[in-house]
Amino acid sequence: MAEFFLELFSEEIPAGLQKNLRDKLLEKFQKFFFEKSIKSKKAYSLSTPNRLIIVFEGLDKQIEILSEEIRGPKTNAPEHALEGFIRSNKIEKKDLFKKKTEKDEFYFFKTKTKILKTHDLLIEFIPKLLESYQWKKSMKWGEFNLDWGRPLKSILSVFDKKIINFEFHHISSSNMTFIDKDLEEKKKIFLEFKSYEKFFKKQGTIVNQNKRKELIEKQFSKILNKRKLKIKDNPRLFNEVVNIVDNPNILLCSFDKKFLAIPKEILTLTMESHQKYFPTFNQKDEVTNEFLIVTNKKDQKGFIKIGNERVVEARLADAEFFWNKDKTQNLVKKVSELKAMNFFKGLGTYFDKVQRMRKLGGIISDELLISKEKVELSASICKTDLTSDLVGEFPELQGIMGGYFSMHQGFDKDVSLAITEQYLPIGLDSKAPIKPFSVALSITDKIDTLVGFFGINEKPTSSKDPFALRRIALGIIRTIIENKKDLKVNDLLNYSSSLYQDQGNNLINQNLQKELYNFLKDRFRYYMKEKQIRFDIIDASISSISLNKLFSTFEKAKSLNKIINNQAGLDIISSYKRASNILDNEMKSSELEINNTTDPGIFKTDFETNLYKKISEIKKYYLSINNDENYEQSLSILAGAKKEIFEFFDNVKVNEENETLRKNRLELINMLCKTFQNFINFQLLKANNE
Repeated sequence: MAEFFLELFSEEIPAGLQKNLRDKLLEKFQKFFFEKSIKSKKAYSLSTPNRLIIVFEGLDKQIEILSEEIRGPKTNAPEHALEGFIRSNKIEKKDLFKKKTEKDEFYFFKTKTKILKTHDLLIEFIPKLLESYQWKKSMKWGEFNLDWGRPLKSILSVFDKKIINFEFHHISSSNMTFIDKDLEEKKKIFLEFKSYEKFFKKQGTIVNQNKRKELIEKQFSKILNKRKLKIKDNPRLFNEVVNIVDNPNILLCSFDKKFLAIPKEILTLTMESHQKYFPTFNQKDEVTNEFLIVTNKKDQKGFIKIGNERVVEARLADAEFFWNKDKTQNLVKKVSELKAMNFFKGLGTYFDKVQRMRKLGGIISDELLISKEKVELSASICKTDLTSDLVGEFPELQGIMGGYFSMHQGFDKDVSLAITEQYLPIGLDSKAPIKPFSVALSITDKIDTLVGFFGINEKPTSSKDPFALRRIALGIIRTIIENKKDLKVNDLLNYSSSLYQDQGNNLINQNLQKELYNFLKDRFRYYMKEKQIRFDIIDASISSISLNKLFSTFEKAKSLNKIINNQAGLDIISSYKRASNILDNEMKSSELEINNTTDPGIFKTDFETNLYKKISEIKKYYLSINNDENYEQSLSILAGAKKEIFEFFDNVKVNEENETLRKNRLELINMLCKTFQNFINFQLLKANNE
């Protein structure tokens, strides 16, 4: 058993590229060793901004490839076939022998047992593996032809404490690495990972990203507990910081309290997104003037702390200036400025967009039974913050700042909140708007965007979605479902399309409605999948879905998914499957036509009568409900029909010789199946044994 240790030393690789590099290279090595039947006890990948490390412990030093018989062409095959076989296997004719099989007589040859050394295999494999890695972003430098994330400077490659010698472009592998990332003349030999890790730890460099993370978390907790503060959960920022330092040191910094008068979103965005700092909050969840930073070395003289505080205050001073200026700008008057801002080529300006949104929002307001005037007002001014200096500086705050501006200028709180939440939800886990006016504006904005981009054929592809249309469609679906109200989405899509046409925008997509239907249907499928709905229930739900019934369709699917493996679910499936299978089989072998008429007057048994009564009860139930169906109750009623269904099939001969009786019984079964399908397309559900 031996250790394989690889280090790639380069200029600093961005945090966003490190994790993928770690994971993918480790995966490639694991796949290689598996294919070669080379076993190992432990494998892991580590990284710092400058170093990518792969380690395999307890690796086989060699493998034995046993002899085997390789079959060639038939003995009566043409000569050229035999010659080709000999050439391809690099053997001589004398190595061949004939052997009869069950099928015929063939030529064979026997390979020799081979011993392959892992060291030799790695010499050949490592350059190929490195060459095959696909960077999301790469660069070239100097006169070299190598594509890499950042300039690659050295490769340390050791197996069983011996160098794995190979060439990768302009770099020759060795057992040395640079020990100072700034002074390239400083090198050191390493023959194993343990001594490598120990050495760098003494230098203050933690090569294991997981240990760096633990250290940062521990130091954070110590400072925060002492100050009775907390930070918001931000895994993305935390992981990014872990990957941009190798010698983490935590500093508690502060800025002037006067900046706390600025909206908290500006404060947090400035610190998190722009500076990679961690804002702190008090026990009331109010942002404070203190923040945490992770540096890459100790701040012996306090200069790092002072420097970072000055940077933050400079940015906040700019934000304060923009805030004081922008919040007084009359939003109604600024609507005209949107005429100078293009929404998208072929889709008009932002002024055109808000005019469409006003009209579309008015239609939605009628469905939600809320004030049309408020919806139209919120739609009119919802994009005016795009003209502000503040959003120009912090584009991530569009909508949020509009909400603050409208609040400051005395607009109704429903209007201000709607503007703030117009872009929600922004993902599967992001919160969806729940206030009626926010719901109306959010859906209005998203439908307008979706129709517009599909209308000019700027649609997502399998690999690209530059305008986040999948996210937008999912946002529509989530907002409808999570607010527990069906909306007439089909009508809204049609009306939105007509609004574009009225403005003279040529929507060239001739299949617009069909493509939008399929797109939203696909997003709805994705949503249900993420909600752990069973695949066959998803298929049954969307087989003939109406976009006007998204909420009710989801609730049906969710209710069925909840009981599908319980006795009630098993009863429903078994009842329907037994009926539909018999009906299908009989109709395939019969020339009878079903016309949806069952005559109770010619029933010959109580079992037929009882089943007919049960079906009639279920039909009566469905006729009694409007838009307030209790789906659990519906399923319970369907499950309760099992007794009558099974008694019918156990005691009644469907394939009756009398054609009139046979047809009437098939009509009864068809009636049963159609009644069940009032709930969902049970035909697409799978029984547990399928």
